[in-house]
Amino acid sequence: MQIEVITAKFRGGCHGYYFSPNGLKLKKGDHVLVETEKGKDIVTITKEEEKIEASELTEPLKNVLKIADKSELQQWDENYNKASNLLPQIKAIVRDEGLQMKVISVESNYNFSRLTVNFTADERIDFRELVKKLAEKYKVRIELRQIGPRDATRILGGLGPCGQVCCCHKGFGINDHISIKMAKNQGLSLNPNSISGLCGKMLCCLAYENQYYADTIKLMPKLNSMVETKDGEGKVVYNDILKKTVSVKFQTETTSEVVEYPLSEINFIK
Repeated sequence: MQIEVITAKFRGGCHGYYFSPNGLKLKKGDHVLVETEKGKDIVTITKEEEKIEASELTEPLKNVLKIADKSELQQWDENYNKASNLLPQIKAIVRDEGLQMKVISVESNYNFSRLTVNFTADERIDFRELVKKLAEKYKVRIELRQIGPRDATRILGGLGPCGQVCCCHKGFGINDHISIKMAKNQGLSLNPNSISGLCGKMLCCLAYENQYYADTIKLMPKLNSMVETKDGEGKVVYNDILKKTVSVKFQTETTSEVVEYPLSEINFIK
């Protein structure tokens, strides 16, 4: 059975979630008020209405309640900034409690009825007393969420080895599965320092061009295989995946020469 959904993201988030449009006419970029398991919040539509199979849903579908009005959006901005400004205070409270955890960010839902504290830690943390203290101090529901190094980098940002802002901080790559095979496909050094991002995990950007490399490698001759060219038969010594060229070595008793050919001019020898 197919159902109608829109895709939307929470503020500061990179993951898209399905919601029922609930009969509303919505477009990409709209800010809408939605139902969630933790109460009402505002999300931004990233993909307009489409039909999906009900089997694709991993949790009950929540409704879009309405398009957020000007006052709700203003409240959303004010409370988001208010929550962010609590970061130094909450870090100080954690420090006073002697907890071995690093507070990364503080987020609020649109009406400031809930604060979410994102943190990293090497071990399991008993933060029950901390939750009580924060709830008493700020008079709102408190949620502490332990995140991994990749999510921490997504929130904090920073410059990658390319000199650009980290892909995950801009909202790209966080959902991609990254593997060492992607680095091999692209002919990169397998030195961990060369293929790791600021989070210490493999670079998100390895996934961007991987499909091109994976598809093109299938078209190229294998290294050390023999191919036929306009200049005769030779051995493949290098494939340039981006240029789609093949370097062929011609060896005689007295000379050795390497010539580069476009892939289209190479004939495979079976």
